[in-house]
Amino acid sequence: MSQFPFASNRLPRRGWRARLRQCALWGMLGVQGLTAGCWWQQHDSTLAIDETPYIQAATAVEFPILDEPVESTAVVTAAPRTLNSKGEQEYWDVELEDVVHLALANSKIFRDLGGVVLRAPGSTRSTYDTAVLETDPRFGPQAALSAFDATFASSLFYEHNNRALNNVFFGGGTRVLKQEAAVFQAQISKRTPFGSEFTLRHNVDYDQNNAPGNAFPAAWDINFEAEYRQSLLRGAGIDFGRIAGASTIPGVYNGILIARANTDVSIAEFEMSVRDFLSDVENAYWDLYFAYRDLDTKIAARDAALDTWRRIQALSERGRVGGEADKEAEAREQYYRFQEEVENRRLRYLIGLPVNGAELLRPSDEPPRAEILFDWELSLQESLSERAELRRQKWMIKRRELELVASRNFLLPELDVVALYRYRGFGRTLLKTGASSEFDSAWNNLLHGNFQESQLGVELAFPFGNRQAHAAVRNAEFLLARERGLLREQEQRVVHDLSNAMAETTRAHQVMRTVYNRREAARERLKALEAAFEADKAPLNLVLDAQRRLAASESHYYATLVEYAAAVKNMHYEKGTLLEYLGVHLSEGPWPEPAYADAEDRLRRREVLDGSHVPDQGIISSGAIPASW
Repeated sequence: MSQFPFASNRLPRRGWRARLRQCALWGMLGVQGLTAGCWWQQHDSTLAIDETPYIQAATAVEFPILDEPVESTAVVTAAPRTLNSKGEQEYWDVELEDVVHLALANSKIFRDLGGVVLRAPGSTRSTYDTAVLETDPRFGPQAALSAFDATFASSLFYEHNNRALNNVFFGGGTRVLKQEAAVFQAQISKRTPFGSEFTLRHNVDYDQNNAPGNAFPAAWDINFEAEYRQSLLRGAGIDFGRIAGASTIPGVYNGILIARANTDVSIAEFEMSVRDFLSDVENAYWDLYFAYRDLDTKIAARDAALDTWRRIQALSERGRVGGEADKEAEAREQYYRFQEEVENRRLRYLIGLPVNGAELLRPSDEPPRAEILFDWELSLQESLSERAELRRQKWMIKRRELELVASRNFLLPELDVVALYRYRGFGRTLLKTGASSEFDSAWNNLLHGNFQESQLGVELAFPFGNRQAHAAVRNAEFLLARERGLLREQEQRVVHDLSNAMAETTRAHQVMRTVYNRREAARERLKALEAAFEADKAPLNLVLDAQRRLAASESHYYATLVEYAAAVKNMHYEKGTLLEYLGVHLSEGPWPEPAYADAEDRLRRREVLDGSHVPDQGIISSGAIPASW
């Protein structure tokens, strides 16, 4: 008790809320033996407790301890290289193709330069997303198929009854019924996409009681039942079963076709994520290219300014004309203006390399300089057929069309045909060899087949007005109309962006040619002014201005080169051919083996039906499945 700062051994007189708070704190800290005075000790007490440490412990932020720590290379990251780093720097001349390959090989999570993966990880795309949806136990394809799995159910109950009855009739001739009873049930049921249900059931009843009207003190009643139920209107048909699954509620559809449409939507979104990621990678590559070329330009300008400064300083030391202090200071300022160094790390992060590696990445590919002409009609056709956004929206329309088909089925009444056949057996014992009478053994009686029952009937049910089904149809129609409207607007947006991208490609190339001519003019002007300055026919400020103009035109020229490369890339982006342009091909994983066996079986059946010739097994093993499937 010494760890608690008690002022005395008596509790202060407080309200029930204060006592409740004290009890909660003590219980949380594992303190036992102190609750005796929490609730019922109403006598005067003067105990003072400092609750601050306990409140701090209860409200402190907790950090989780993982069962399996996540391996990370972040803790072994080397220190960044800065302008003060010494030693010769090594470079890795990397091509754009290699950069794309590294990005795809090292990126399970698609990185971005905006920090979304840190601020909003839930919206970050990854290579696991499609697999997560495919294996979703609620809405995935396997979940949809599981509605038609065969199900086994069994139960066993034992009863001991001892009751007094007012009517002798209900007790079988006695007013005090004493009974030992057991019931065993087992069944296998299976639904089919056609709207039918098969059930095979086994029942065993045991009853021992003191009713005087019994032929045996104890008896066994066993039977086997085979039941078949077929929906004729609502819920009938292979289309409804594959769209709605086992759903009996209008508006709730989770069939295999809906699940597969969701998977195809996820695949389109995955392709969009890969496309956007590689677009960022190429942008970073050309940005890094510009950074190096810009650095080379400034180094060349710095060296030229240094040479000019040295000549002015030599004139100043000899006291000659042209070496005045203002001219020397102006040349010196020009030199320090160009003194800088550049290092860029964004590309390393995107392609999954350590941020601070031993080697600096240096692009070895050159951006395109030749004019690339895109045919408008072909580009328009490609954009409307290849854009992943449009393919995703078309899958959404297909899903809504399927939902509309299923919703109309719910307008029909429930009309089911039910057929049942039952084999019965009855006897004093469950199983007895060498039975002397017909009812000595229930199993022997069952096998003789003397007691057989059958049932055939029709069930009809429908709600008056059927408002829920009508609302589901209207809702499906509105959703379909909305998705179709979205597709039209998306196509208009695609055409708009494609038009702007094509115009930007032409503009970027024209500007590049203009800036190239500007750079050549600036270089010729500098040469002329340097020659005039050597002959004392041009002032120094014009030479320094020409050096600055040449450096600016050089830097601007490489910037326009990068803009043109980005414009060509954006043109492929808008056409939907960026992945093909970068040499990337996406495909789904292989089918499971049972799928190939099922496809082969269906192919053989079609051969029997239409008498067509079907090649041997090679067509299946090679994966060349007919498009009609």
